[in-house]
Amino acid sequence: MTLHSIKMGIYSLVLTNYFGLKLKKISTNKDKKALRFEYAKTLLDKLNIRVEVKNKERIIDGQYLIISNHRGIIDPLILEIALEKSNIYGVWISKKELYNSPFFGIFVRNAGSVLLDREKSQMSGFFTDVKNAVKEGASVFIFPEGTRNKSEEKLLEFKEGFRIIALKNRLPILPVYIRTQTHEALGNALADKNLEQTITIEIGELIDYKERGNIQNIYEKMFGI
Repeated sequence: MTLHSIKMGIYSLVLTNYFGLKLKKISTNKDKKALRFEYAKTLLDKLNIRVEVKNKERIIDGQYLIISNHRGIIDPLILEIALEKSNIYGVWISKKELYNSPFFGIFVRNAGSVLLDREKSQMSGFFTDVKNAVKEGASVFIFPEGTRNKSEEKLLEFKEGFRIIALKNRLPILPVYIRTQTHEALGNALADKNLEQTITIEIGELIDYKERGNIQNIYEKMFGI
């Protein structure tokens, strides 16, 4: 662990909780989107990381279930940057561990998210929370792999829950793929404060929520995985 990585850890903790407290005072999803973007840009700029978005023309204003692969803790920031100029705003599906995290907890609870507690025997409350968010005009952001992919595989098996969200709320699925290994990019940034990096995210084509085929197969074919 370098002195730079220690400083960045402290800076990130302070920044995350600072924005988490600011978000607590914000009520609308649109305003939360603006503040989440500001947070993402501030932290990525500090890390000397820029975001390249491929197929920007596929980002059309509307409500979607946005699905993405998941390699690193900065992945949500990458999506926030990619959607900056759109009118797409929404809630993140967040695990219980993030809600209770001393690092992310305040931010996650206030930034616009729906708690997914897999320990609960009944999931009706979760789906009700999602439906209420959609009724208010929000899109839904989810990592269908269910956790960060720390394996050598390019993609973990998708959990089926994301399809239920799409069907119940009639949300078209907007697939995105982060091509850069974000966990490695973050590690490089923490190791060398002068290193400049670019993370590439690609926007896919819309998938109808009634699609009967295997979404993961469609996703993999779409992005050449």
